[in-house]
Amino acid sequence: MALRRANSRFIVEALLPHFSIAAPSIRTRTAILFSRQLAHHSLPWLSLSIPVAIHLNVPPLLAGLWESILRAVPKKKTSHMKKRHRFMAGKALKDVTNLNKCSACGTVKRAHLLCPYCVKDIKDLWLGKKNAPEELTSKSKQYLTTHTIDDAHITDIYSLAVTPTQVLSSSGGSSLKVHTTTEPDFPVAQSLNGAHKLGCHHVVTSKDGKRAASAGFAGEVRVWSIESGSWAEEGEVLGARFPAGNAAGEAWAIALSQDGQYLASTTYNGRINVWDTFNSRQKIREFETKGSFGMCIDLVSMKGMLTNWEKLPLMASLVKSLDGRFTASGHANGGVYIFNNDTGRMLHSLPGLVKPVRAVAFSPGGKLLAATGDSRIIAIYDVSSGEQVASLTGHAAWVFSLDWSDTGEFLLSGAFDGKVKVWSIDQRSCVATHTETDKTLWSVKWLPKTGRSECFATAGANRSISFYREATGG
Repeated sequence: MALRRANSRFIVEALLPHFSIAAPSIRTRTAILFSRQLAHHSLPWLSLSIPVAIHLNVPPLLAGLWESILRAVPKKKTSHMKKRHRFMAGKALKDVTNLNKCSACGTVKRAHLLCPYCVKDIKDLWLGKKNAPEELTSKSKQYLTTHTIDDAHITDIYSLAVTPTQVLSSSGGSSLKVHTTTEPDFPVAQSLNGAHKLGCHHVVTSKDGKRAASAGFAGEVRVWSIESGSWAEEGEVLGARFPAGNAAGEAWAIALSQDGQYLASTTYNGRINVWDTFNSRQKIREFETKGSFGMCIDLVSMKGMLTNWEKLPLMASLVKSLDGRFTASGHANGGVYIFNNDTGRMLHSLPGLVKPVRAVAFSPGGKLLAATGDSRIIAIYDVSSGEQVASLTGHAAWVFSLDWSDTGEFLLSGAFDGKVKVWSIDQRSCVATHTETDKTLWSVKWLPKTGRSECFATAGANRSISFYREATGG
């Protein structure tokens, strides 16, 4: 009998390996009677020893979940009507309205609290998980705000142009304003009322500061000259508008040569026009591109440029007096083109920017060209070879304006988020960043250097003009 019971126990353990038979500790009356019936002599071959307690070997991971599963009950879902009642009673969660932008990274954060993104970056720097940005490792420069002209125009200020002693500004209003830079408060020296009835989007000046040109939203381009300290209109550029003469959009971005004789402009259909402002403002050159809207243009060194009328006696002397070589334009399709003014042909179609190009600028020597726009990257090209030699990254928004310093050492840029940056061309990095406003900066310009300090001006959607100078410590 004992042997049969042992065999039966072995069979149970073999068929049910996850169960173990424990020694009976508490024998209930029902269990005893049931075991006696199975052990009756009438069924000797089914004589089994039934264990009183059977324990389940549950893994430790499921053991902790077992009680929570048993206690789980259906949750009551709050109805939309009840949520609405709580909201109307003023018991719902309140909207967070005390928000502002971080002055360092520009992201939205809660007021009076540290920016979590900047804090994370600082922690990563301390822990060695992140390298310090170039702005911290390279030589930096400091600029101070010297003066701000509030409400300089009644609308957005779209363009600035500088002369050795003045700053010209244009806006959506009909007038151009001239501020003198020789006095600390930069007072208004002259206001050219009614210059453009629909507003002016571009104004440029020659290097010597004796001539200026402005382009209006009606498509007209006007040339100005200074006499006895006051600006006066010379006349309108012929052919700047459509043949009908009353439609806007023919001339957009404009640029003047260093002596103010040659004026170049872009058009809505991608053409580049060049006029001679000394010879009755006649068109002397037209370049063709791929037909995309010309958003920006720059002109440098037009010496030796040939024209279709070079055989005429009147134009023979004109060709000899030209002082430039290259014209560059940026377009809405991301194209950047450099034209050789001597041959009248396209010299380079530059790669690297696939989004609209909003600013192009030649370096003072004409060896480099900077281009930028919606890509937020400033590309630097070698003019002679057309190769991209540098990419300046750091802007977090569209870049609208570029300007080189007189020495070509630094490049100034202004962006949609109100940040103005100073870039070192030698270091290929940003050496200064300023945020005067969170509104768009449409134009930034270096001022002629006087003394030891470098100065620049910014203007944009806040309708004010801000002036900065370098903190030299002297």
